[in-house]
Amino acid sequence: MSSALTDLCRYPIVQAPMAGGASCPQLAAAVSEAGGLGFLAAGYKTADGMYQEIKQLRGLTNQPYGVNLFMPQPNYADPAAVEVYRSQLAGEASWYDTPLGDTDSCGDSEDGYDAKLATLLEDPVPVVSFTFGCPARAVLDAFAAAGTVTVVTVTSAEEAKTAQWQGAAALCVQGIEAGGHQSTHRDDPQTDGSGFGLLSLVSLVRESVQLPIIAAGALMRGSQIAAVLAAGAEAAQLGTAFLVCPESGANVLHKQALTNPLFVRTELTRAFSGRPARGLVNRFMREHGPYAPAAYPQVHHLTTGLRKAAAKAGDAQGMALWAGQGHRMARELPAGQLVEVLAAELGEAQAALTLRSAS
Repeated sequence: MSSALTDLCRYPIVQAPMAGGASCPQLAAAVSEAGGLGFLAAGYKTADGMYQEIKQLRGLTNQPYGVNLFMPQPNYADPAAVEVYRSQLAGEASWYDTPLGDTDSCGDSEDGYDAKLATLLEDPVPVVSFTFGCPARAVLDAFAAAGTVTVVTVTSAEEAKTAQWQGAAALCVQGIEAGGHQSTHRDDPQTDGSGFGLLSLVSLVRESVQLPIIAAGALMRGSQIAAVLAAGAEAAQLGTAFLVCPESGANVLHKQALTNPLFVRTELTRAFSGRPARGLVNRFMREHGPYAPAAYPQVHHLTTGLRKAAAKAGDAQGMALWAGQGHRMARELPAGQLVEVLAAELGEAQAALTLRSAS
């Protein structure tokens, strides 16, 4: 592994930061203790909420770990389009007997970014990664001076070049197969669904920049990790694979849905948050996805109550079931055991490649 990542973990296996509760301290600690790199997700949390989870994680492991931040988002949303979507969701609000969220006071489009930066610079953590954009050079330089490795998530070679120019230490290269939100730096509805597959994207980025790469996108087996390492990545990031682990904080309905034959495929949708995200196709996505506006975080706040009410009612058809394209290969193993299994599979795949090369 490259020098920026060499000392962080025994295996080139990174647990993806999944906002919304899945990436809790227990999951991150189990992954790090097993030789991978566990991650906390600070998205949708306050700076203090983030710090409380960091303190809890530190009490569970002495191994390196990471914290992921959402970049502040420009407000390009059309208020009229948001109100039209609100009207469309009125039936959902009535069905689940819960009010739709307030979008007039979306002052947290910055997700507490500055306060979180201050907290992480005052009390540094081993790794900080960024989603939905690239920080300014001054921010990345400040983390470097504090001894923190910075990782910027990218979805194109152009975004990778920007991250290298700004001073990122490493990249998380996200293919379109990945579950959850697409981490494009600019949310352009005209480009929905036009992203690159992971192997192509890793190769494109590898030829464009000199930074170490963490590959992310529907990776579920050690053989797939071997493939992205052969393509030029230094490590692999897995989210859906860890979602079903007992340590994961994901809702039990979400965990069960990943391997439930009722949910046969995934799609990118704006239905739940106003930003493209890949999840299991359910009733809510089918009925509302085609009409959801490009309005993040307004739509996220609009639907928060609905998603919580659906979960409370035991109705997976109304939840945001984020999942990568490989979700049917999920294995319900303890996180530490999953890391060991993935590492063994990786070793077997690499040995097989070596034998083929020698023959």
